[in-house]
Amino acid sequence: MELPAELDTTNRPDEWKIEQGMAGHKLPILDQSGSDIVHLYPPPVTKLMKDEEAIASVGDRAKLFTRERNGWKGYIEWENYPEKKAKAHKILTSQTFNPSPDFIFGPIPGTNPVLPGNDFKDWHTALGGELTTVADDSWRCVLREKHADMLHLLQFPYNGEPPKRLVTSKAITPNPLHFVRNHGGIPIIDKDKWELSLDGLVNHPKTYKFHDLMDETKFPRMEKTVTIQCSGTRRIEQISLYGGQGDEVPQAPWAEGAIGTARYVGISLKKLIKDCGGLVKPAKHLELYGAETYIKDLEVGNYLVSVPWSKVKANEVILAWEMNGEPLPKIHGYPLRVVVLGYIGARSVKWLYRIKAIENPSLAPVQSREYLYFNQQVGKYNQRPTDGIQIQEMPVSSAIMSPWTKQAVVHIGKIRCKGWAYSGGGRWPERVELSADGGFTWYDVPPENLSKKGKWTWRTWEFDLPCDAEGWIEIVCRCWDNSLNTQPLNVRAAWNWGLHVTSSAHRIKVYSINKSRENTRKRLDKYEQLGIPLAPLSRYEIVSGQTPEEYEQYWKEHEPRDVDD
Repeated sequence: MELPAELDTTNRPDEWKIEQGMAGHKLPILDQSGSDIVHLYPPPVTKLMKDEEAIASVGDRAKLFTRERNGWKGYIEWENYPEKKAKAHKILTSQTFNPSPDFIFGPIPGTNPVLPGNDFKDWHTALGGELTTVADDSWRCVLREKHADMLHLLQFPYNGEPPKRLVTSKAITPNPLHFVRNHGGIPIIDKDKWELSLDGLVNHPKTYKFHDLMDETKFPRMEKTVTIQCSGTRRIEQISLYGGQGDEVPQAPWAEGAIGTARYVGISLKKLIKDCGGLVKPAKHLELYGAETYIKDLEVGNYLVSVPWSKVKANEVILAWEMNGEPLPKIHGYPLRVVVLGYIGARSVKWLYRIKAIENPSLAPVQSREYLYFNQQVGKYNQRPTDGIQIQEMPVSSAIMSPWTKQAVVHIGKIRCKGWAYSGGGRWPERVELSADGGFTWYDVPPENLSKKGKWTWRTWEFDLPCDAEGWIEIVCRCWDNSLNTQPLNVRAAWNWGLHVTSSAHRIKVYSINKSRENTRKRLDKYEQLGIPLAPLSRYEIVSGQTPEEYEQYWKEHEPRDVDD
């Protein structure tokens, strides 16, 4: 809508912030496609609507969306019942919901959880039945299974990462600190009542109980240390420079912690397919079904993705029931999940209950309409899913966990840094380099300061980075993998509307306080003598740097600022 003239000429209290781009969610879009420029302002209030008659015509939601299986709480089978999907869609489209707050262009709340996910909560509540309590049940599971210091970026569906100080505290991530990226509620499944079907283009479709998979005469154990990385890792760097959108789920403002490494035990999916007599032509992909309910464009379904048979045939897809020596936590997919080695985390389906052999990649939304990497010129209004590259193997990446950006560091010529490096697709970090001057001069981290190499794992590192400069510096980290792939040097080179795969060199701005410099050391000593705190850096302190006598002496030796005619 065009803003009335009286409002368009009257400053709002936050006008300065709006003009300076600090409240971008309030900015109008300028329509310059016609002879006159039109200001298209965001609507001031969302008008809520609910067509009670249309919703009632669908039927009793408690019966429509009742529990599917005994011992499977929070699970509804959608994929076998198109008519059920259609009814759920009618319920959701017969009403409107409060929009989620805009944090891409607006402020990010200073809370934990950061974002509540009210839209997803409202959708589940509107469907009712078995989904009525799933948001609350999921949150209770988070509080039981996750570390007390986890950063809850999105409460529902749950997205969380550990704080920076704990991300690389161990080369193997403890279960309570492993990041979580869920797409729906957490189904609570009784292992003794669980089953897995393998069907589609296979010679002999079968259904397995949990104890069937434990038969080592048929299915030898497979144990691997694997790093799983979300394609949203370091998304905040893209958001901070250029806004974007991506998929239906509110874009959790991931930092550097959406990555974790664990030791998984299970069996190879290849062995299970062999037990079903192998694939039938033209099968080339395996579709993986997760028990959670996922909502995309107000269409309801289970969580489905696919992986190519070539990946399975290479023994690079695990059906895992153990994580770091313990049964899978509920939040990580108990009783059985998929772990796809070297791929984007979204392919490692949790709460697995079905595998279907198909000819082409899955047409389910997570595979076909999300997790796509677009050209930078493809944005909100001109994109088609087929314009995007489906993200599979993760590219080489790295991140600095300490110090933090905009932190001041007192040092004596070297700044102690720590972080991680990773490359997907079976490649591994071969060299990690750091720069203290924005990427002009590079120092490589000594091999002894890196954790052990692994084909499917990250390497954690620590390094004392030489730094002679004082004032604001930019520390940059980049990784070279064993194929000599490395990271683009700036965020813009990796930016895309979906805000996926921030693979650029990680940059942090740090204020260097070099105590090996005599003047700095004297000034710090004076602060200590006077009991003046150093933090925050920006606070002005009444502490003179020179006495008038020292000033006079300088003029005698070097002359004042101006010269005589």
